[in-house]
Amino acid sequence: MGKSNKSRRQDAAAAVVEAVDGGLAELIPDRDRARAWTLLIDGAPQSHVDLDDPAFLSFEYQRRLGHVIDLVAPPGKPVQAVHLGGGALTLARYVAATRPRSTQQVVERDAPLVQMVRRELPLDRNARIRVRSVDARDGLAKVPDGWADLVIADVFSGARTPAHLTSTEFLDEVRRALRPGGWYAANLADGPPLAHLRGQIATAAARFAELALVADPTVLRGKRFGNAVLVAADHPLPVAELTRRAASDPHPGRVEHGRTLRDFTGGATPVTDAAAVASPAPPASVFR
Repeated sequence: MGKSNKSRRQDAAAAVVEAVDGGLAELIPDRDRARAWTLLIDGAPQSHVDLDDPAFLSFEYQRRLGHVIDLVAPPGKPVQAVHLGGGALTLARYVAATRPRSTQQVVERDAPLVQMVRRELPLDRNARIRVRSVDARDGLAKVPDGWADLVIADVFSGARTPAHLTSTEFLDEVRRALRPGGWYAANLADGPPLAHLRGQIATAAARFAELALVADPTVLRGKRFGNAVLVAADHPLPVAELTRRAASDPHPGRVEHGRTLRDFTGGATPVTDAAAVASPAPPASVFR
Protein backbone atom coordinates (compact mmCIF):
# COMPACT_ATOMS: atom_id res chain seq x y z
CA MET A 1 0.00 0.00 0.00
CA GLY A 2 1.10 3.57 -0.65
CA LYS A 3 1.80 5.98 2.16
CA SER A 4 -0.87 8.37 3.35
CA ASN A 5 -0.38 12.07 2.69
CA LYS A 6 0.36 12.60 6.37
CA SER A 7 3.04 9.93 6.61
CA ARG A 8 4.51 11.08 3.32
CA ARG A 9 4.88 14.60 4.68
CA GLN A 10 6.53 13.27 7.81
CA ASP A 11 9.08 11.26 5.83
CA ALA A 12 11.96 13.71 5.51
CA ALA A 13 13.31 11.89 2.45
CA ALA A 14 10.08 11.95 0.44
CA ALA A 15 9.46 14.50 -2.25
CA VAL A 16 5.98 14.91 -3.70
CA VAL A 17 5.97 15.03 -7.51
CA GLU A 18 2.92 15.64 -9.71
CA ALA A 19 2.09 16.89 -13.18
CA VAL A 20 0.20 20.20 -13.08
CA ASP A 21 -0.89 22.57 -15.82
CA GLY A 22 2.37 24.52 -15.63
CA GLY A 23 4.65 21.48 -15.88
CA LEU A 24 6.12 19.08 -13.35
CA ALA A 25 5.57 20.27 -9.77
CA GLU A 26 7.86 19.04 -7.01
CA LEU A 27 7.58 19.64 -3.28
CA ILE A 28 11.02 19.05 -1.81
CA PRO A 29 11.41 18.78 1.98
CA ASP A 30 13.76 21.26 3.64
CA ARG A 31 16.37 19.23 5.53
CA ASP A 32 16.99 22.10 7.96
CA ARG A 33 13.38 22.82 8.95
CA ALA A 34 11.06 20.01 10.09
CA ARG A 35 7.86 20.98 8.22
CA ALA A 36 9.21 23.20 5.47
CA TRP A 37 9.05 22.60 1.72
CA THR A 38 10.30 24.12 -1.50
CA LEU A 39 8.03 24.12 -4.56
CA LEU A 40 9.69 23.69 -7.94
CA ILE A 41 8.00 23.81 -11.35
CA ASP A 42 10.01 22.11 -14.12
CA GLY A 43 13.07 22.42 -11.90
CA ALA A 44 12.70 26.16 -11.25
CA PRO A 45 12.27 27.09 -7.56
CA GLN A 46 8.95 28.90 -7.07
CA SER A 47 8.16 29.09 -3.35
CA HIS A 48 9.27 27.99 0.10
CA VAL A 49 6.80 27.33 2.93
CA ASP A 50 7.40 26.50 6.59
CA LEU A 51 4.14 25.15 8.01
CA ASP A 52 5.41 25.63 11.59
CA ASP A 53 6.50 29.23 10.93
CA PRO A 54 4.60 30.81 8.00
CA ALA A 55 6.20 34.16 8.83
CA PHE A 56 9.58 32.71 7.78
CA LEU A 57 10.45 33.82 4.24
CA SER A 58 13.38 31.93 2.74
CA PHE A 59 13.48 33.28 -0.80
CA GLU A 60 15.18 36.63 -1.35
CA TYR A 61 12.37 38.17 -3.44
CA GLN A 62 9.66 36.90 -1.08
CA ARG A 63 11.47 38.48 1.87
CA ARG A 64 11.46 41.80 0.01
CA LEU A 65 7.75 41.48 -0.68
CA GLY A 66 7.39 40.64 3.02
CA HIS A 67 8.96 44.01 3.87
CA VAL A 68 6.33 45.70 1.70
CA ILE A 69 3.56 43.77 3.47
CA ASP A 70 5.02 44.85 6.83
CA LEU A 71 4.92 48.53 5.79
CA VAL A 72 1.47 48.68 4.16
CA ALA A 73 -0.25 49.33 7.50
CA PRO A 74 0.67 49.48 11.19
CA PRO A 75 2.04 46.17 12.52
CA GLY A 76 -0.64 43.53 13.03
CA LYS A 77 -3.45 45.54 11.45
CA PRO A 78 -5.62 43.39 9.15
CA VAL A 79 -5.49 44.25 5.45
CA GLN A 80 -7.34 43.26 2.30
CA ALA A 81 -4.85 41.80 -0.15
CA VAL A 82 -4.97 40.41 -3.67
CA HIS A 83 -2.24 38.00 -4.78
CA LEU A 84 -1.89 37.50 -8.52
CA GLY A 85 0.01 34.22 -8.71
CA GLY A 86 -0.23 31.77 -5.85
CA GLY A 87 2.55 29.22 -6.00
CA ALA A 88 2.61 27.54 -2.59
CA LEU A 89 0.59 30.47 -1.13
CA THR A 90 3.68 31.62 0.79
CA LEU A 91 2.86 35.33 0.87
CA ALA A 92 -0.83 34.78 1.65
CA ARG A 93 0.25 32.62 4.60
CA TYR A 94 2.67 35.37 5.66
CA VAL A 95 -0.08 38.00 5.67
CA ALA A 96 -2.38 35.67 7.62
CA ALA A 97 0.35 34.98 10.20
CA THR A 98 1.54 38.57 10.67
CA ARG A 99 -1.83 40.30 10.23
CA PRO A 100 -4.55 38.02 11.64
CA ARG A 101 -8.10 38.60 10.40
CA SER A 102 -6.84 39.87 7.06
CA THR A 103 -9.04 39.03 4.08
CA GLN A 104 -7.20 37.79 1.00
CA GLN A 105 -7.91 36.76 -2.56
CA VAL A 106 -5.38 34.61 -4.42
CA VAL A 107 -5.62 34.24 -8.19
CA GLU A 108 -3.69 31.18 -9.39
CA ARG A 109 -4.55 29.85 -12.83
CA ASP A 110 -3.06 26.38 -12.28
CA ALA A 111 -5.94 24.50 -10.59
CA PRO A 112 -4.04 21.17 -10.23
CA LEU A 113 -1.18 23.06 -8.54
CA VAL A 114 -3.63 24.70 -6.12
CA GLN A 115 -5.12 21.29 -5.30
CA MET A 116 -1.67 19.79 -4.70
CA VAL A 117 -0.55 22.66 -2.47
CA ARG A 118 -3.75 22.73 -0.43
CA ARG A 119 -3.58 18.96 0.09
CA GLU A 120 0.11 18.68 0.96
CA LEU A 121 0.60 22.07 2.65
CA PRO A 122 -2.82 22.80 4.19
CA LEU A 123 -3.77 26.36 5.06
CA ASP A 124 -4.59 27.44 8.59
CA ARG A 125 -8.34 26.93 8.97
CA ASN A 126 -8.67 30.42 10.42
CA ALA A 127 -6.96 32.08 7.47
CA ARG A 128 -9.42 34.11 5.42
CA ILE A 129 -7.91 33.20 2.05
CA ARG A 130 -10.00 32.62 -1.06
CA VAL A 131 -8.27 31.03 -4.05
CA ARG A 132 -9.59 31.44 -7.59
CA SER A 133 -8.19 29.26 -10.38
CA VAL A 134 -8.51 31.67 -13.30
CA ASP A 135 -6.19 33.88 -15.36
CA ALA A 136 -4.64 36.62 -13.24
CA ARG A 137 -6.11 39.51 -15.19
CA ASP A 138 -9.55 37.88 -15.35
CA GLY A 139 -9.41 37.28 -11.59
CA LEU A 140 -8.32 40.86 -10.93
CA ALA A 141 -11.29 42.11 -12.96
CA LYS A 142 -13.60 40.40 -10.44
CA VAL A 143 -12.15 42.32 -7.47
CA PRO A 144 -14.57 45.10 -6.43
CA ASP A 145 -13.52 48.70 -7.07
CA GLY A 146 -11.36 50.09 -4.27
CA TRP A 147 -11.36 46.80 -2.33
CA ALA A 148 -7.64 46.12 -1.86
CA ASP A 149 -5.09 47.67 0.44
CA LEU A 150 -2.41 45.77 -1.47
CA VAL A 151 -2.12 44.04 -4.84
CA ILE A 152 0.90 41.76 -5.32
CA ALA A 153 1.76 40.49 -8.80
CA ASP A 154 4.00 37.41 -8.82
CA VAL A 155 2.91 35.56 -11.93
CA PHE A 156 5.22 33.35 -13.98
CA SER A 157 4.38 30.89 -16.73
CA GLY A 158 7.37 28.88 -17.84
CA ALA A 159 9.52 31.22 -15.67
CA ARG A 160 8.27 34.25 -17.66
CA THR A 161 5.71 36.91 -16.73
CA PRO A 162 2.88 36.75 -19.31
CA ALA A 163 2.72 39.75 -21.66
CA HIS A 164 -0.80 40.80 -20.67
CA LEU A 165 0.40 41.42 -17.09
CA THR A 166 3.05 43.97 -18.12
CA SER A 167 0.98 46.80 -19.64
CA THR A 168 -0.54 50.14 -18.69
CA GLU A 169 -3.98 48.60 -19.27
CA PHE A 170 -3.16 45.92 -16.69
CA LEU A 171 -2.09 48.61 -14.22
CA ASP A 172 -5.33 50.49 -14.87
CA GLU A 173 -7.10 47.37 -13.60
CA VAL A 174 -4.76 47.22 -10.57
CA ARG A 175 -5.53 50.86 -9.76
CA ARG A 176 -9.27 50.23 -10.03
CA ALA A 177 -9.02 47.41 -7.47
CA LEU A 178 -6.90 49.45 -5.02
CA ARG A 179 -8.45 51.66 -2.40
CA PRO A 180 -7.19 55.26 -2.17
CA GLY A 181 -3.86 54.96 -0.39
CA GLY A 182 -3.37 51.36 -1.55
CA TRP A 183 -0.09 49.78 -2.65
CA TYR A 184 1.00 47.74 -5.67
CA ALA A 185 4.04 45.43 -5.59
CA ALA A 186 5.39 43.24 -8.38
CA ASN A 187 8.08 40.59 -8.59
CA LEU A 188 9.97 41.25 -11.82
CA ALA A 189 12.72 39.10 -13.32
CA ASP A 190 15.28 40.27 -15.87
CA GLY A 191 18.92 40.16 -16.86
CA PRO A 192 21.26 42.22 -19.00
CA PRO A 193 20.52 44.56 -20.75
CA LEU A 194 17.52 45.01 -18.37
CA ALA A 195 15.18 46.21 -21.15
CA HIS A 196 12.17 44.49 -19.56
CA LEU A 197 12.85 45.93 -16.11
CA ARG A 198 13.34 49.46 -17.47
CA GLY A 199 10.11 49.17 -19.45
CA GLN A 200 8.19 47.98 -16.41
CA ILE A 201 9.41 50.92 -14.34
CA ALA A 202 8.38 53.33 -17.11
CA THR A 203 4.97 51.62 -17.31
CA ALA A 204 4.39 51.92 -13.56
CA ALA A 205 5.58 55.55 -13.59
CA ALA A 206 2.85 56.30 -16.15
CA ARG A 207 0.17 55.14 -13.70
CA PHE A 208 1.53 55.75 -10.16
CA ALA A 209 2.96 58.88 -8.54
CA GLU A 210 5.56 57.16 -6.35
CA LEU A 211 7.84 54.20 -7.12
CA ALA A 212 10.63 52.28 -5.43
CA LEU A 213 12.66 49.31 -6.68
CA VAL A 214 14.39 46.75 -4.44
CA ALA A 215 17.01 44.46 -5.97
CA ASP A 216 20.45 42.95 -5.60
CA PRO A 217 23.02 45.56 -6.69
CA THR A 218 24.54 43.13 -9.20
CA VAL A 219 21.14 42.74 -10.88
CA LEU A 220 20.70 46.53 -11.04
CA ARG A 221 24.14 46.85 -12.63
CA GLY A 222 23.14 44.35 -15.30
CA LYS A 223 25.74 41.80 -14.18
CA ARG A 224 23.37 38.85 -13.74
CA PHE A 225 19.77 37.67 -14.15
CA GLY A 226 17.65 38.06 -11.04
CA ASN A 227 14.54 39.38 -9.34
CA ALA A 228 13.58 42.95 -8.54
CA VAL A 229 10.59 44.03 -6.46
CA LEU A 230 8.77 47.10 -7.75
CA VAL A 231 6.62 49.05 -5.28
CA ALA A 232 4.14 51.70 -6.45
CA ALA A 233 1.55 53.96 -4.85
CA ASP A 234 0.00 57.41 -5.13
CA HIS A 235 1.37 58.46 -1.75
CA PRO A 236 4.92 58.85 -0.43
CA LEU A 237 6.56 55.48 0.22
CA PRO A 238 8.56 54.76 3.41
CA VAL A 239 11.78 54.57 1.40
CA ALA A 240 14.13 54.98 4.36
CA GLU A 241 12.55 52.09 6.28
CA LEU A 242 12.36 49.91 3.17
CA THR A 243 16.05 50.66 2.55
CA ARG A 244 16.97 49.72 6.11
CA ARG A 245 15.08 46.44 5.95
CA ALA A 246 16.45 45.46 2.53
CA ALA A 247 20.01 46.25 3.61
CA SER A 248 19.70 44.01 6.68
CA ASP A 249 18.63 40.91 4.71
CA PRO A 250 20.98 37.89 4.41
CA HIS A 251 21.39 38.93 0.76
CA PRO A 252 21.31 42.73 1.08
CA GLY A 253 19.19 44.58 -1.46
CA ARG A 254 19.48 48.13 -2.72
CA VAL A 255 16.51 50.49 -2.99
CA GLU A 256 16.27 52.95 -5.88
CA HIS A 257 13.63 55.69 -6.03
CA GLY A 258 13.01 59.21 -7.20
CA ARG A 259 15.28 60.73 -9.83
CA THR A 260 17.77 57.87 -9.65
CA LEU A 261 15.05 55.40 -10.56
CA ARG A 262 13.75 57.63 -13.34
CA ASP A 263 17.26 57.88 -14.74
CA PHE A 264 17.60 54.10 -14.53
CA THR A 265 14.80 53.68 -17.10
CA GLY A 266 17.13 55.17 -19.71
CA GLY A 267 14.32 56.60 -21.79
CA ALA A 268 12.21 53.42 -21.83
CA THR A 269 8.57 54.05 -22.74
CA PRO A 270 5.42 52.64 -21.12
CA VAL A 271 4.26 49.24 -22.39
CA THR A 272 0.74 48.92 -23.81
CA ASP A 273 -1.29 45.79 -24.50
CA ALA A 274 -0.63 46.19 -28.22
CA ALA A 275 3.15 46.07 -27.78
CA ALA A 276 3.50 43.88 -24.66
CA VAL A 277 5.75 40.82 -24.66
CA ALA A 278 6.48 38.28 -21.93
CA SER A 279 9.49 38.84 -19.67
CA PRO A 280 12.71 37.18 -20.85
CA ALA A 281 13.34 33.55 -20.01
CA PRO A 282 16.08 33.07 -17.39
CA PRO A 283 19.29 31.41 -18.54
CA ALA A 284 19.54 27.74 -17.57
CA SER A 285 22.49 28.55 -15.29
CA VAL A 286 20.19 30.49 -12.91
CA PHE A 287 18.76 27.28 -11.44
CA ARG A 288 21.93 25.22 -11.27
